[in-house]
Amino acid sequence: MKITQAFTFEAAHRLPNVPAQHRCHRMHGHSYRVELQLEGPVDPETGFVVDFFEVEGAFGPLLTRLDHHCLNEIDGLANPTAENIAVWIWRHSKPLLPLLSGVKVFETPHCWAEYDGG
Repeated sequence: MKITQAFTFEAAHRLPNVPAQHRCHRMHGHSYRVELQLEGPVDPETGFVVDFFEVEGAFGPLLTRLDHHCLNEIDGLANPTAENIAVWIWRHSKPLLPLLSGVKVFETPHCWAEYDGG
């Protein structure tokens, strides 16, 4: 069974490794959406793969580190592309959520990066 819980945060960033004329080289912001997917058996007693409140509790402190911050200033996110944010979230979430099977980071409703730990 797969379950997904979505979160949103607002943050600023710039991409330091693109050419200076690239619009993402300048500081700008996004309304990010993060989807955490977990996969595992349904517990016959609770009926859950993982309780959504448990997912929220595990991810909440990471969300606080991201929300309304400049992502470039967060350790490990010097080049905060959607791809790098997805990997960063995976690395920080997987120890807390062992059934984590995927992370999606949406910069806009039409573009996102997806990471499954591979």
